[in-house]
Amino acid sequence: MKLPGLKKNLANSKSREDRINMIERDNKKLSISKQAKLLSLNRTSLYYKPVPVNDEELQIKRLIDEIYTKHPEYGYRRMTNILNRDYGVVINRKRTRRYMREMGIHGFCPGPNLSKHLHSKYVYPYLLRGLNIDRPNQVWSIDITYCRMKHGFMYMTAIIDWYSRYIVGFSLSNTLDKTSVVETIKKAIKKHGTPEIMNSDQGSQFTSDEYINILKSNSIKISMDGKHRALDNQRIERFFRSYKWEKLYLEEYENGHQLYKITQEYIEYYNNVRPHQSLDDQTPAQVYYGRNYNLSTAV
Repeated sequence: MKLPGLKKNLANSKSREDRINMIERDNKKLSISKQAKLLSLNRTSLYYKPVPVNDEELQIKRLIDEIYTKHPEYGYRRMTNILNRDYGVVINRKRTRRYMREMGIHGFCPGPNLSKHLHSKYVYPYLLRGLNIDRPNQVWSIDITYCRMKHGFMYMTAIIDWYSRYIVGFSLSNTLDKTSVVETIKKAIKKHGTPEIMNSDQGSQFTSDEYINILKSNSIKISMDGKHRALDNQRIERFFRSYKWEKLYLEEYENGHQLYKITQEYIEYYNNVRPHQSLDDQTPAQVYYGRNYNLSTAV
């Protein structure tokens, strides 16, 4: 395996995906762990593995996911009441809140109590209220959603262009960390250029220094939803809802490779085939590009 002398230069010059492809899994002299370290990769990110959970927890999280997909306005208190009343699930508010946090549902599940002074350092105003969005790459929205599998789950990071509803980038990860978010942004910018504004919620991945820095370094204005206002990011929420009801919930997927394949297929369909009534029955690709593109060249 040929490696540059300075791993820092490699990390800066190669994308995370390219560095993953450089891993030689049958190399007897360098272990996967050592190669990952040399390539500035998290070893666990090299594998699409389900997150192991017990059957009861998995089933409850599936119910939470389906309920939240239908009703993103529900917080953990109402979610607990619905689970108890309509599904016969014996669960208290504390456990429901923890599960929702673990699933990346940020809008209604506040994180650790931070002082207003500390929190304000990382939170930016919502810039989309009253804004006339009339062109591609004017506003992108980014978010993370929970994706269930037969024996576990993963998280999808996706970025949508507000004007066209075109998905400009996505990734899957087995952890809720900022690395996947930053890499998804880098890949989207490389293929599609930079948006004028990036909108997100106030989740920890989107208030991290790494997230803020990648946007500032590309002169992208930062917009954040108001606290407890998931509908401020409604474009990406609607995409997640369509993805889950039209694809994800229809089958049980054994592993991350299957999940990635069906997700890629759905995004290709969503971007290039599926007409949108709000776009005068055009596809997102027709509005974004003016013509259809394959996923391999467009996302």
